Amino acid sequence: MTGAHTSAATAPVDVDVICATIDEVRATRGLTAEAVDLDLVAATLRGHIALLLPVVRGAAEHLWHGSIQAHRLMARLDGIENQTKQAPGPGTLAAHVQVQQLARDCQWLLDRHRGGVE
Repeated sequence: MTGAHTSAATAPVDVDVICATIDEVRATRGLTAEAVDLDLVAATLRGHIALLLPVVRGAAEHLWHGSIQAHRLMARLDGIENQTKQAPGPGTLAAHVQVQQLARDCQWLLDRHRGGVE
């Protein structure tokens, strides 16, 4: 593991801050780009996802690695990780769509963190 990955994995998950960010994103629906700093919100969501991914991956260690459930979970986690690396497409609409997707991914991870891996 790299040092940056280790610090993200050991940093505490502040559920209240993550929920507030997700709520902020939900409130931006229909607002213009001038009213919302989409780059800042996307960066914040990526940070939350970086904290949650290793926690949820670690919680999934109890799953049998050859099971369909484990495969689906790992595929979803890999997809979320890949999504965080994607640059937004051109235009404001693309930035809004990306921020909404990052928020959904963050909420999904947070739900797994709170309730355990399914």
